[in-house]
Amino acid sequence: MIPHPETDPPAPPAALTRAPLAHLDETGRPHLLVEHLEAVGALAAEFAARFGTADIARCAGQWHDLGKYAADFQGMIRAANGFEAHLEGTPGGRIDHSSAGAVHAVKVLGSVGQAIAFAIAGHHAGLPNAAALKERLQTKMPRYEAAKSGGIDERLLSAALLDFPAWLKEGRPSDRMRRLELWIRMVFSTLCDADFLDTEAFFRADRAALRGDAPAIEVLNGRLRDHLGGLQAGARSSEVNRVRAEVLAACVAAAGRKPGAFSLTVPTGGGKTLASMAFALEHAARHGLDRVVVAIPFTSIIEQTAKVLRDALGDEAVIEHHSALDPEEETPKGRVACENWDAPVVVTTTVQLFESLFAARPSACRKLHRLARSVIVLDEAQTMPVGMLAPILDGLRSLVGEYGASVVVSTATQPALGRAQGLSVGFEAVEEIVPASVRAFERLRRVEVRWPEEEAPTSYAALAQAVASERDVMAIVHLRRDARVLCEALDAVLGHEETLHLSALMCPAHRSEVLAEIKTRKGRGEPVRLVATQLVEAGVDLDFAVVYRALGGVDALAQAAGRCNREGLLEGRGELRVFHAPTAPPKGVPQAALAITRGLLREDPGLDLFAPATQQAYFQQLYGSRNLDAKEIQAAREGLRFKDVAEGFQIIEDEWSAPVVVPYDGRAQACLRELEALGPSRKRLRVLQRYTVTVPRKARERWERLGLAREVAGAVVVLEGAFAAAYDPRRFGLVPERVGAADAGALVIEG
Repeated sequence: MIPHPETDPPAPPAALTRAPLAHLDETGRPHLLVEHLEAVGALAAEFAARFGTADIARCAGQWHDLGKYAADFQGMIRAANGFEAHLEGTPGGRIDHSSAGAVHAVKVLGSVGQAIAFAIAGHHAGLPNAAALKERLQTKMPRYEAAKSGGIDERLLSAALLDFPAWLKEGRPSDRMRRLELWIRMVFSTLCDADFLDTEAFFRADRAALRGDAPAIEVLNGRLRDHLGGLQAGARSSEVNRVRAEVLAACVAAAGRKPGAFSLTVPTGGGKTLASMAFALEHAARHGLDRVVVAIPFTSIIEQTAKVLRDALGDEAVIEHHSALDPEEETPKGRVACENWDAPVVVTTTVQLFESLFAARPSACRKLHRLARSVIVLDEAQTMPVGMLAPILDGLRSLVGEYGASVVVSTATQPALGRAQGLSVGFEAVEEIVPASVRAFERLRRVEVRWPEEEAPTSYAALAQAVASERDVMAIVHLRRDARVLCEALDAVLGHEETLHLSALMCPAHRSEVLAEIKTRKGRGEPVRLVATQLVEAGVDLDFAVVYRALGGVDALAQAAGRCNREGLLEGRGELRVFHAPTAPPKGVPQAALAITRGLLREDPGLDLFAPATQQAYFQQLYGSRNLDAKEIQAAREGLRFKDVAEGFQIIEDEWSAPVVVPYDGRAQACLRELEALGPSRKRLRVLQRYTVTVPRKARERWERLGLAREVAGAVVVLEGAFAAAYDPRRFGLVPERVGAADAGALVIEG
């Protein structure tokens, strides 16, 4: 057992003890192996109890480091003290210490032990494919014998007969295998988190002390009620605020329903962010759930959502977990909690959530057990990648069905994710939270849609004339290069450069400044004309009297309309003016979405963009026309090919795209100088996230070969020399022609 610091004498220095060690710090202070194994087993069991697997997780914890009993490992750990000795595959730590426990699990527990063996064998290197694990277990028997010769405590080796949970034995074989795959991931998660935490407590007691002490769900629920009461008391009487109050009341009333899959279909401006949190916290409080995880598609929305929630719940209650987080906004406690989502409210990206759900690395998977008995709010859920929808929905269904979670699909453009809506991979049932009697869309209809009268495309010269005639207007185009072409056409019409521009060719710091400039100009009553790509369509807090939008998917058009008369301040309604673009949208889903919308318009030229029936018909056709498992993730899961699943499940296609750091301002340049002088650090790399532009990987590789970009400190690739001038910090961001005609071909960027 773990010694009590007040009643038990301190452990003797390693030189004075022959007891097997798990770790040894730089001062010679020992961490006894039996203590580590028992502590990890107890902690893993505590985590796994939330999904009925405590005893199995305890075995995984007690057996994960049995290989450290081997004499050669004990000799190594005494010679190479410090944290690095804990890791396999590092200098001084190359002795395999995870295979012995995996072999023991199979010997003692048979088929259950084989499942545990995945977790034990992968607790440093990551979850392997089934074939690789089988080969490893066959060849690693000598490591098991070496461990037993080291004198393993018999208490650790014994285990009662254990069996799989009953629900793993039900249903079709393919369904059972996918449920087993996720269950192994969950056991792996509890083991990895427990191992990290106990090791951290030994090496970094100061860091371990930062964990815990978050407010209880019931406390946060009370805080939110008080916050919302204050907002309602100070709100002016208006139809918008009456609808928001009714939506909120519906969310609180629905929270008593049993855990399951829910939809929250609320128009833009209907108070969705706080209403969904009101449902989530009340639902969690009533059903004893542990946390709320809010998953959002874009970091720009995460930052504003997290701020709204922190204002309501307190800084200590909310953590943000995403790649673009500015370290100056982090707290030490927040950084620690992000690693395993040990907080009552987590705000993260859909990429982080779903890629972690299908990851193989210990650092990515250690948080997964926190999803059991949680409320998962999927904001702007219509953006979920269509080609990954089958594994995503299958994973979410398991979290609801087997792990006690609730899922809330929250959006103004509700995708058809239920089996009753015709989606074979969808939820068995999705309960709508806001009743039809609220008539939220009808009462908050603030936009008239003007569909194109002709099939012929509108030239950007003609569109520029139309946009120039408005004082408060945004135009949304298909491609990044289209945005620049339209801006330049507007310059020609207006005779001076005043049109604002937003696209993914601008780094996040640059885009943030443009958004601030829009608000500044509006505050001064000046004309505001913005040209943008689709990145403004989901959750970005923009409000224009007129929005022009290239014809595309129904969901994208509805989201564009959400940036029009958003606050309902116009005397009449705003206008969404849809036009046929002279260019096609990107290949794949965007082109398929455009074709479906055209078909719906042919059937009904007066199509009601905001009607739930329109959205359902659109999504049914979209999902029916596409492969919802484009990377064959489900087959890999059924074969327990964890490594293949992790490599295949990438929402952001890393093989296609690559980040390049741009010298946007002095902060970026100073951080690059620090990186070059001092090397990579978490803080420096996080800062540079705000100064990246994503480009085709092949283009970046060519730029490096030509000396136009270079790698700094083995961590980032940055624009170099003359090519640095290709980034326009005033307006357009990355401009290919700036490098000169000879190299322009290397810089062409589609989309």
